[in-house]
Amino acid sequence: MELVFSIIIPVYNRPDEIKELLESFLQQTYTHFYEIVIVEDGSKHSAEAVVSSFTDKLTISYIKKENSGPGDSRNYGMKHAKGNYFIILDSDCILPPTYLATVASSLQEHYTDCYGGPDTAHPSFTTVQKAINFAMTSFLTTGGIRGKKSTVTKFQPRSFNMGISKNAFLKTGGFGNIHPGEDPDLTMRIWKVGYDTKLLSNAAVYHKRRINWSKFYTQVNKFGMVRPILNKWHPGSGKLTYWFPTVFSLGFIFAFVLLVWDKPFLTWIYCSYFIFVLLFSFIKNKNFKVGLFSVLAVGIQFLGYGYGFLKSTIKINCSNKTPQELFPKLFFNLNQ
Repeated sequence: MELVFSIIIPVYNRPDEIKELLESFLQQTYTHFYEIVIVEDGSKHSAEAVVSSFTDKLTISYIKKENSGPGDSRNYGMKHAKGNYFIILDSDCILPPTYLATVASSLQEHYTDCYGGPDTAHPSFTTVQKAINFAMTSFLTTGGIRGKKSTVTKFQPRSFNMGISKNAFLKTGGFGNIHPGEDPDLTMRIWKVGYDTKLLSNAAVYHKRRINWSKFYTQVNKFGMVRPILNKWHPGSGKLTYWFPTVFSLGFIFAFVLLVWDKPFLTWIYCSYFIFVLLFSFIKNKNFKVGLFSVLAVGIQFLGYGYGFLKSTIKINCSNKTPQELFPKLFFNLNQ
């Protein structure tokens, strides 16, 4: 089967990011036909003018719709796409020149109906962006438990860098209305209908994550709240590793209690861990300040995710209400 790619990109109030992403398409080494479908999700700051400036250089479809969230916007884009294989990207990503060629080569060598790729930091990213990227991707943090090469059929792709065949989209109905968490939910439904997933470790994107520390905490806190909901929706999907940020955070508090009692052993373990974080980030980014900020990013990540996971677990298991009733801010009302 000849693959025809449709690149699906939802955008919400980020015209500048779309410009950077489209500029990276101009540098692609992939020479076969592909289309780009940009879905404007009810933005107040339209990207239409930016997109128009690329229409003579790239094959682009620009679609406007009412705001209904990134998952529904991706579905909307896939319904209007002409290709038979959809590549889903976030608007705050930038592609390396060989991205599309790498994806095409990998799928030709070993086809799969759904893949996910990693993200990394571009040299031009800010110190905070590089630190957050380290926290979200390092094997020293939760980035190391999302999926591995040894378990490619159980890898959970993330929608900032994800591919799905038209057949898999039609069979599953695409993304649900939960956000965040719409991508692992779709992945598990893909597994249930008989398709596999695959990690394309060489198909990385530069993921900006334009957020400050406060927004980063809110983001990872929502990640934590979503996971128990997914565990409830998909019995058997829960793992002990999902408890790690909660245990880590509670242990950190307990370490200070022991320190007051003049028992510093646990505190030294945590200090050693954060020193490892600093060193590994420094080696990776070649910047001591990024290393220091990575310590802060990892602390925020564990605290935010751990608290969200614990709160959500307690509420879901101690209440007769639905997740939508308990956490309405995690769901888009598609009937509005």
